[in-house]
Amino acid sequence: MSNFSSRLLAAVVALGMSVITPAIAQDSATMPTADPAGAPPNALSEGYVLGAGDVVEVAVLGREDYRARVQVQVDGTVQLPLINDIPAANRTVLQLRSDIRAALIGGGYFTNPAISVAVASFASRYVTVLGEVATPGLVPIDRSYRVSEILARVGGHRPTAADILTLSRADGTKVELDIAQIATGSGDADPVVNPGDRIFIAPAAQFFIYGQVNAPGSYRVDRKMTIRMALARGGGLTAQGSERRVKVIRDGVELKSFDPNGLVLPGDTIVVGERFF
Repeated sequence: MSNFSSRLLAAVVALGMSVITPAIAQDSATMPTADPAGAPPNALSEGYVLGAGDVVEVAVLGREDYRARVQVQVDGTVQLPLINDIPAANRTVLQLRSDIRAALIGGGYFTNPAISVAVASFASRYVTVLGEVATPGLVPIDRSYRVSEILARVGGHRPTAADILTLSRADGTKVELDIAQIATGSGDADPVVNPGDRIFIAPAAQFFIYGQVNAPGSYRVDRKMTIRMALARGGGLTAQGSERRVKVIRDGVELKSFDPNGLVLPGDTIVVGERFF
């Protein structure tokens, strides 16, 4: 082979490598990666799954004579004109639409029907929300929701709510979540809920204060609340109150000594006595 032919072959090979290498790099860059948030599998990730009690509207587009509004029965079926019982429970809307189309074609009623299936009422898939929220109850879910979205749908938590909520999964596992982090976080801090899950927010822990303070009563124990802060929450001392005559009763026993900058514990009772003139 001549020197010219050798140089020409080397140039062609180099050009080919320069085209292949960027293509490989581009394919690697576009490969899908795992979800870093590690969200748990969700029953609604592939679309709403029908169940007993749901109501669906079925129609053949362009045919006013074929329209039906039916409820999924306890046996998991829906009753439709011409084709009678069709299994619907544990089927997505798209799957049910395909099944109805196949049944109509197989029965010889239509040759190529365009089927519409829409959920008119959601009843079988829900999350239970209890405790210190504005409107506790059952929340139907028609798609994937995060805990923050469910809380928003029930009006949020009450001022008397604790800082932590408990998410109980349908499989029995429980997760404690910080409400403040739910509002600002994502991923594990604000997980996706599944049908059958329960959310519970307990009342906030309370402390009690009375005696020579301006606003005696019971108040929630805030995070890192000190005894000095609790006195301020109670409106501060009256003109007759004395800082030297403050008592802290914990678990029914008066503390012999305490640090005013020490933390208030749930159930503490603070009593402020009068000063001697």
